[in-house]
Amino acid sequence: MNKMKVGIIGCGKISGIYMENCQRFDILELSAVADLDQGRAKEQAAAYNVPNVYSVDEILADPEIELIINLTIPAVHADVCLRALETGKHVYVEKPLAVTREQGQAVLELARRKGLLVGCAPETFFGSGIQTSLKLIEDGLIGRPVAATAFMMSRGHEHWHPDPEFYYAMGGGPMFDMGPYYLTALVQLLGPIATISGMTGKALDQRMITSEKKKGQTIPVDIPTHVAGLLRFEQGAVGTLITSFDIFGGSSLPPIEVYGTLGTLQVPDPNTFGGPVRYRLLGEQEWTESPLLPGYQENTRGIGVADMAYAIRSGRPHRASGELAYHVLEAMWAFHDSSDEQTFYPMQSTCLRPAALPENLPLYTLDAAFKK
Repeated sequence: MNKMKVGIIGCGKISGIYMENCQRFDILELSAVADLDQGRAKEQAAAYNVPNVYSVDEILADPEIELIINLTIPAVHADVCLRALETGKHVYVEKPLAVTREQGQAVLELARRKGLLVGCAPETFFGSGIQTSLKLIEDGLIGRPVAATAFMMSRGHEHWHPDPEFYYAMGGGPMFDMGPYYLTALVQLLGPIATISGMTGKALDQRMITSEKKKGQTIPVDIPTHVAGLLRFEQGAVGTLITSFDIFGGSSLPPIEVYGTLGTLQVPDPNTFGGPVRYRLLGEQEWTESPLLPGYQENTRGIGVADMAYAIRSGRPHRASGELAYHVLEAMWAFHDSSDEQTFYPMQSTCLRPAALPENLPLYTLDAAFKK
């Protein structure tokens, strides 16, 4: 199969793992990188042996590059996606798809008009942890899923991140930071969401940065830092999700649990690719750890790009799709809207539940997935 030439726009911290993994998948050829900071782009290109360092205009103008990986900051995700699509290139973007629903809709509409594909992180649901959980559910191990819980409990980022201001500005907060991982995993396991009810809160009006570089500076908190709510999935199950930057004493709650008529399944942290996966069936007193399916257990960011490249070549649906990402984006706003308006929010979008990866898939090949 012909390799697909790809280019990366945005050479920040997360770009390294994409550059590393793009060169492992046999369908991808990382041809060029670009960044507003040319020095940073040159450093990353040298570190990962990327042949070309371009300006943003140059990378979009290169006729051999078919797909752009957009690793810019969230505030410009939509703008860069739209520019790439306008030049006739497919685009895969880091989460979230966009900051607003209107921006997300604009990206998907332009892609439809152009006959191009949009893909979006997170792609951690390709990992063995979520894929094993999905298989156990589909095999009926815990019976019919009737409920789920998901918890992202954190004290926030000002104690470690060098530039934490964004996390407390509009478009930030725990839901928009980590919600995509949890909501995407829940959609993979239980299908699309029908209705959401949310409540939001804020523990502090200001936070002091204790990480180096800006230590001692205070930043305003302009967004909710505790977001809790309920989800009803289209198939009937009811979920509970809490994302928080207001947990100052730690938490022992599991990342995700799915409750069925025959037992309970513990799902691993959806920001990882591995395990553990545990279950406890009706009448049992102890948890059993399930063997993980063969596959991706280490950080394999970039696998969504590879899957999308195979989809472009074959015409079959890709898993980390723009429609899935938009459904998650709408859901994140739904928690806030429901809280503000004190009402249930009926989801306006839906999406395909991503197909499971085939078992015994050769690593970094995805040929079997391509044939699905």
